[in-house]
Amino acid sequence: MYFRGIGTATPPARYTKAECLDAFQQSDWFARLDARSHYLARTVLQRDNGMEARQLAVDTLGDVFTIDPNTLAQRFLANAPVLATLAAQRALAKAGLEPSDIGAVVVSTCTGHLCPGLSGYVVERMGLRADVQAFDLVGQGCAAALPNMQLGRALLASGAAEHVLSVCVEICSAAMFLDNDPGVLISACLFGDGAGAVVLSNTPNAAGPRIAWTDSMSLIDPTERKALMFESRDGMLRNILTRAVPSLAAEHARRVLDTVLARAGLGMGDIGTWIMHAGGRDVLLALEREFGLAAENLRYSASMLRQYGNLSSAFVYFVLEAALADAAPPGWWWLSSFGAGFSCHGALLEVTA
Repeated sequence: MYFRGIGTATPPARYTKAECLDAFQQSDWFARLDARSHYLARTVLQRDNGMEARQLAVDTLGDVFTIDPNTLAQRFLANAPVLATLAAQRALAKAGLEPSDIGAVVVSTCTGHLCPGLSGYVVERMGLRADVQAFDLVGQGCAAALPNMQLGRALLASGAAEHVLSVCVEICSAAMFLDNDPGVLISACLFGDGAGAVVLSNTPNAAGPRIAWTDSMSLIDPTERKALMFESRDGMLRNILTRAVPSLAAEHARRVLDTVLARAGLGMGDIGTWIMHAGGRDVLLALEREFGLAAENLRYSASMLRQYGNLSSAFVYFVLEAALADAAPPGWWWLSSFGAGFSCHGALLEVTA
């Protein structure tokens, strides 16, 4: 399987940490939360937490603090199809293909629910064939990108499609929830909105580097499910984020990496470019320690986190696009995502000029 073209999309409105803190302090929610929560929000948004700004699907930051089921559901419906389609169109253009060439589309999200699913909106907006195979994957959180691509790989291998469109879109502002729980508050300070897409094909793009998916592995540990998950509260999604997440992410990511490298007869030093989900600054630091890497090795993940915040499942598409834009050297690349479940996925990519 080859990555034939990649595209990303974000809402136009960009908000800095300082702007987010100011809007919070002016909102009705500030008075509803306790002094400890005020201190935590100021700490996260005033100190270096690995991010500087986010792009959110709201006209003003004041809109973020209108938190009720109907408003959030409408925000998801108004924005998820738009961003998913824009990222997919950009990926298709880079792949040098037409909408009629796509035999299957796989769309992942965890920040909203539609029935019929998002895939139908992407099919409609992109003008894909009526007989295209369409799949909606939900509930996989930040880890969803690689399971999405693994399904695409299976469709290609089975002969069901020659080209598969893989899309992840998250409207995290449509999963807004506030209370005095530290994990809930940190989540509200870190996540942004965005979409990523890649065209997966049996043949590489004639232009640009050839990106071949050579092997992959998934690992899921349901005993750690409660470390990172959404729960339903008052008809809305409430993010549970615990202190165990950075160490869990690093431990699981290392196990997946070691297994795939051993099968390929490779070592850690053979990986030249790292395409990692960031989660947050503490996750990146835990990965550096566990893998024995310098901060420079995870520079693309750190850069995307700083620019966009945590984009959940869409994040690794942005990291891959950043590495390609920087003309990262050919060789062995490692792609990894992790999140709710607790789950972790990794893929070994061979990139040639």
